Amino acid sequence: QLQASGGGLVQSENSLRLSCAASGFTLDYYAIGWFRQAPGKEREGVSCISSSDGSTYYADSVKGRFTISRDNAKNTVYLQMNSLKPEDTAVYYCAAAFLTICSLRASYWSPQLAYWGQGTLVTVSS
Repeated sequence: QLQASGGGLVQSENSLRLSCAASGFTLDYYAIGWFRQAPGKEREGVSCISSSDGSTYYADSVKGRFTISRDNAKNTVYLQMNSLKPEDTAVYYCAAAFLTICSLRASYWSPQLAYWGQGTLVTVSS
């Protein structure tokens, strides 16, 4: 199972750190992705980290503001979100797949291949 947490209500330009904790399996060999879905919009990839070499990828809309990282000792992946904007408001999900390479395409993380967390709500007020 994956458990996403850390969401909340913050003002614009503030920060939040989301956590994605795994239970029942070790994240070391899993590619991890963070996604978000705003009301009325499709789920979009925010960031991901590969398992092979730790390569990280970011959507253009969050590049320079968000940072994905792993803590293998805690079996947790984090998404540090700085300089938050109202348009970052969404439910954020994490996904883990036993693959070496990650992708920002949500379709890459099919339920047959990936675990998905339940989502955590981030609301950014202006």
